[in-house]
Amino acid sequence: MTAPAQLQPVLRLLDANLDRAREGLRVVEDWCRFGLDRADLVAQLKDLRQRLGLLHHERYKQARHTAGDVAAGMAHPAQEQRQQPQQVVAANCGRVQEALRVLEEFGRGVDAPLVSEAAAIRYALYDLEVELLRAAGTGDQRRRQLAECQLYLVTSPAPDLLKVVQAALEGGVRLVQYRAKEGSLAPDGQPITDAVRFEQAQALRQLCSSFGALFVVNDRIDLALAVDADGVHLGQGDLPPALARSLLGPEKLIGRSTHALSQLHQAMADGCDYVGVGPVNATPTKPGREPVGLDYVRQAAAESTIPFFAIGGIEPGNLAAVQAAGAKRVAVVRAITAASDPAAASRQLLDLLQAA
Repeated sequence: MTAPAQLQPVLRLLDANLDRAREGLRVVEDWCRFGLDRADLVAQLKDLRQRLGLLHHERYKQARHTAGDVAAGMAHPAQEQRQQPQQVVAANCGRVQEALRVLEEFGRGVDAPLVSEAAAIRYALYDLEVELLRAAGTGDQRRRQLAECQLYLVTSPAPDLLKVVQAALEGGVRLVQYRAKEGSLAPDGQPITDAVRFEQAQALRQLCSSFGALFVVNDRIDLALAVDADGVHLGQGDLPPALARSLLGPEKLIGRSTHALSQLHQAMADGCDYVGVGPVNATPTKPGREPVGLDYVRQAAAESTIPFFAIGGIEPGNLAAVQAAGAKRVAVVRAITAASDPAAASRQLLDLLQAA
C-alpha cells in the first residue's frame, strides 16, 4: 500500500496518464473514423477508450494540479515532424502504450482493477496497432507507387489474357487495369459472365501482386472489392467518384476518364487519384469517340495537379509527339496486347518514356 504522504502525487500521476491514454486513443479513433472510414477499427478503439473512462475515478481528477506541473506545456521538436497520418497514428499508439505502462507500474497497491485493465488494453493495442499502421499507410504507399508509374496497361478480352499480362509485367509494367465491358467475349467465345470476370480479375490480382504491381478494375466497384484490387477506374458515365470513395475507402485508388479540361477539373475536385486524358488518337477500343488530339494533353500538362495518363492509339511511332505535348505517362491497350512480344513491347515503351 502506498504511504499517505506519497499518495497524492501518485493520484496525480495516474490521472495524467489516464488522460494521456484516453486522448491518444481518441486521436487514433477519429482518424479511423474520418480518414479511413473504418467502422470496425473505430468500434475497437472506442471500446478501449470507454473501458479506461470507467476507471478514471473522481479521486484522480480531484488530485489534478496543472498549475504545479513542471512539465505542463513542454513540447519536443519531434512533434513538429509528424506531418503524415501514419506518423500521427504511430506516435499516438506509442503514447497510449507508454501511458498504460505507467498506470500498471504506479497503480499497484492503489487500484488493482486499473492495473489489470491497463495491461489488457496495452496488449490489445499492440495487435491493433499493426492493422492501424497498415490502414494508415497503404493508401500513401499506393499513391507514391502510382506517381512513379509511366506505363499503364489496360487489358482487352483475349484467350491468353494472363499470358499477355505476365509478359507485360516481366517487361516492366507496374500498373494494370482489368477491362471487360458488356458484350465482351470469354475465352470460350461466349459472352462473358460475372463469374468469368471474377475468375480473371482474381487471377490478375494475384499475378500483379507477385510482381509488386498495382491492379485496378474498370467500372466495377463490386468486382474491385471482391478481389481486393488497388482501386477502380471510372468512366464519365459511371458512378460518381464520391460514392466510389465511400464504398472503397480512402486507401484505394480512383481513376477517371476525361475528354476535356472541364472534366479534368471536376476529377481533381472530386478527389480522384489520377485521370486518363484522351483519346489522343482514334482507336477501335473507343469506337465512335472523336479524338481530342494533343491540345488537351497540353492543357492537362499545364493544369493537372494529379498524375495523368495520355491514352488513345499511342504506340512507339507517335509517342514522341505525345511526350512533346507534356505527357510523362501513357496508357496503352493494343501497343502491348496486340504485340507479338508483349514483354519486348513494354520494355520499348518504358525505355522511350524514361529517356525523355
